[in-house]
Amino acid sequence: MQGPCLIVSIVRKGWGDTVLEATMRAGAHGGTVLFGRGIGRNEQQRVFGIQIEPEKEIVLTVIPEELKDTVLQEIVLAAELTRPGHGLAFVVPVEKVAGIVHLVQEPT
Repeated sequence: MQGPCLIVSIVRKGWGDTVLEATMRAGAHGGTVLFGRGIGRNEQQRVFGIQIEPEKEIVLTVIPEELKDTVLQEIVLAAELTRPGHGLAFVVPVEKVAGIVHLVQEPT
């Protein structure tokens, strides 16, 4: 795999599978969903005066660099990331990767 990238998507609880399906439609071979919690400016909610910490799902997807724009756009659409409080996604370059033999190309 030339220049692999990691797309990190942090979305609302219950939306991890939606993001994972969108990444696979765009060419990814899979991903990992983790659970977390956090709060942002657009998510400050209170119930009976008690601050609620919204639960999040974090989707990690390793992809070839040439797919990053396509996959990221599918994530934005699927998770409605253009709307406030719906989450965010970002791309991180990956220096080395192991364990995804079906994607790794041998040097020529």
